[in-house]
Amino acid sequence: MKVAIIGAGWAGCAAGVEATRLGHQVTIFEASRTAGGRARRVMSTVAGQEIALDNGQHILIGAYLETLRLMSDLGVDETASFLRLPLTMQFPDGSGLTLPDWPAPLDAVAGILNARGWPLANKLSLLKVALGWRLGGFTCPPSQSVSDLCSDLASGVMTALIEPLCISALNTPPERASGQVFLRVMRDALFAQSGGSNLLLPRKDLSTLLPDAALAWLEANSGTTRLGVRVRGLATAGSGWAIDSEVFDRILLACPPTEAARLVQGSSMAADAWLGHARGLQYEALTTVYAHAPQARLSQPMLALRATSTEPAQFVFDRAWLGGPAGLLAFVISASNGDSAGLTRQVLAQAAGQLGLTDLQPVQTIVEKRATFSCMPGLQRPAMYIAAGLLACGDYVAGPYPATLEGAVRSGLEAARCLS
Repeated sequence: MKVAIIGAGWAGCAAGVEATRLGHQVTIFEASRTAGGRARRVMSTVAGQEIALDNGQHILIGAYLETLRLMSDLGVDETASFLRLPLTMQFPDGSGLTLPDWPAPLDAVAGILNARGWPLANKLSLLKVALGWRLGGFTCPPSQSVSDLCSDLASGVMTALIEPLCISALNTPPERASGQVFLRVMRDALFAQSGGSNLLLPRKDLSTLLPDAALAWLEANSGTTRLGVRVRGLATAGSGWAIDSEVFDRILLACPPTEAARLVQGSSMAADAWLGHARGLQYEALTTVYAHAPQARLSQPMLALRATSTEPAQFVFDRAWLGGPAGLLAFVISASNGDSAGLTRQVLAQAAGQLGLTDLQPVQTIVEKRATFSCMPGLQRPAMYIAAGLLACGDYVAGPYPATLEGAVRSGLEAARCLS
């Protein structure tokens, strides 16, 4: 069939590759001239040198099996593309948790027992609760939040581990984050397979990691990519669909939910339920503050930070460990609130107080206001199926994962397999 995919983010690129493998003739439309969607390359100047950064400092984990498999199929070398480390949640003072390179779940148990700066009671509290999760099949009532799920944990464990894990995985604060989705992430990362909890820190920009490779593969396999082309509208055309008068057998919406809703609404299709779910989504922002000082250096590639209302960053990355210029740090504020200038000032003050770095200069601050949907308890996400011949994919579409790269890739692959 002749298939149009609207959006060249990670979901759209995965869908395009899989649809082509299944024998379809694929055309991808992308409004931007850079593929990757909400995980893409941006160019910036650091110390007089133009370099590729990202619109957000993302982490992959070893449990992202479909994403890693697709990258491998596209010829992306994991070793060259990522720095793989055991799960580490350490703070600048050396306290925190680091998992050994052992089979799961022994690595998690050992990491908890050997966590630095944790009282024994806190360690036993976490082991007891984690055992309960496993015995319960990693399920909980749909209405339960992460805070409710962890109500029996010691407060120190919540602050040092659960809150950073929740905010990084779901981009939603624990008090309003879905306990069920959090448990799915914990199961896959810590208990399902050895190496699932490993951190994969990108050495290359996010567009290079998968989207660029996917589009190059498509072009080499008779696909068509149209970057810098925004689709104005959709319309039914016999048994198929027309995009700005060009007819296709199937259309796959791989664009953000607000853009997908615009196109569905304009098509005059009776899709009120789908539109209601898409428009009912709430969103969380994500801010990345890049700052530079010639002598700035962290003891490891990534450190957790103690976030407060006035010191908002939860993590900091040393880009020198990841192939970037020396002295360049990336501070991540998940579920961020505030304007770019204010967040930058707060982060620089936080760096001075928690890292002792008083000479950092701001390079670029990127605020993605709708970085992810708010992953709340009981949330009913839009379905993949919209109408005959019209499907949707993306990290916001109904599925077990939060708004992650793995969720986007899995959604794209599944949608491509349902085109027939």
